[in-house]
Amino acid sequence: MIQSDTLTFIKDVAEHNNREWFADNKDRYETAKTDVLALVEQLIPKLAAIDPEFSIDTPAKKCLMRIYRDVRFSKNKDPYKNNYGISFNTKAKGIPDPGYYLQIQPGESFFAAGFWMPEASVLKKVREEIDYNTSEFLDIIQAKSFRGLFELDQTDKLKNAPKGYDVGHPQIELLKLKSFIAVTPLKDQDFLKPAIVGQLSKAFESVYPFVQFLRNAVVQ
Repeated sequence: MIQSDTLTFIKDVAEHNNREWFADNKDRYETAKTDVLALVEQLIPKLAAIDPEFSIDTPAKKCLMRIYRDVRFSKNKDPYKNNYGISFNTKAKGIPDPGYYLQIQPGESFFAAGFWMPEASVLKKVREEIDYNTSEFLDIIQAKSFRGLFELDQTDKLKNAPKGYDVGHPQIELLKLKSFIAVTPLKDQDFLKPAIVGQLSKAFESVYPFVQFLRNAVVQ
């Protein structure tokens, strides 16, 4: 669990997103960061017990993303993120592998897993795997344990059928996806209860077959 003050701090960052305010509230930032890291430390062994590709020795600090935004190429010049981003990577940087991501953002928190905007070669392999093993993929995403928590994100999607696939393909809507992400929303109050660790552990377990399917698609 995390403290309510941690959520309040990130709300305040969104409202006062400037360097002067942040400097005056640096102590609050450090306290909130420590609080989130404590939650991450509880989650690491839970995920490691489910996904053997994720190391139990992963440092919590490696998972928690920086609050500082890179504004060099962005029209939005706010210097700070309005969320805590936690990325549970299973492979070394540069090696394609589906990941797990937890975002703590008041009113918009979620947990997600999969491939977000993968490069063309990875996307091609995932589509081929879905085409070749359609029934296996459908069994995974239609399983009660999956559907009870997750939905496939439909944000990144082609308007037309991808190259090499007929518009009449029975799973054309799945094949149009440019990202393969399973998402489950989380409520603010969820994070304020000790049960959040068990709740996310259940999510890890429910989404793991989906992650494994994507992983197998890439390594073949």
